Amino acid sequence: MKALEKHGGEKSAKRPRSKRELASGNEPDIALRVRSVMRAADRAGMLGEKSHRIGGRISPALVEQAKKQTGIEADSDLIEFALANIALDDDFGRVLREVNDTVSPDLKLGF
Repeated sequence: MKALEKHGGEKSAKRPRSKRELASGNEPDIALRVRSVMRAADRAGMLGEKSHRIGGRISPALVEQAKKQTGIEADSDLIEFALANIALDDDFGRVLREVNDTVSPDLKLGF
């Protein structure tokens, strides 16, 4: 709760917030991004049972910068956010490149 209150957030009267919803980062837009990604992953059913374990060697500087940027303190929560961010990617960049310089002839532009 400290991370949210530290950046001027308020507790929801509806229900207590989970740790993953409390990540605040250094900027309000980062906090919103973290919460939005995790809520979307939850709605998509990606945050159910936690039975899979993952491990690997990672640069401490990378981990610390990611924690600083997101406000996420626990390694597991940070990994969960990173994976959710990838899993929810909508391929916007690829789609934009595919439609580059094309407009449907049926599109009404208003002039």
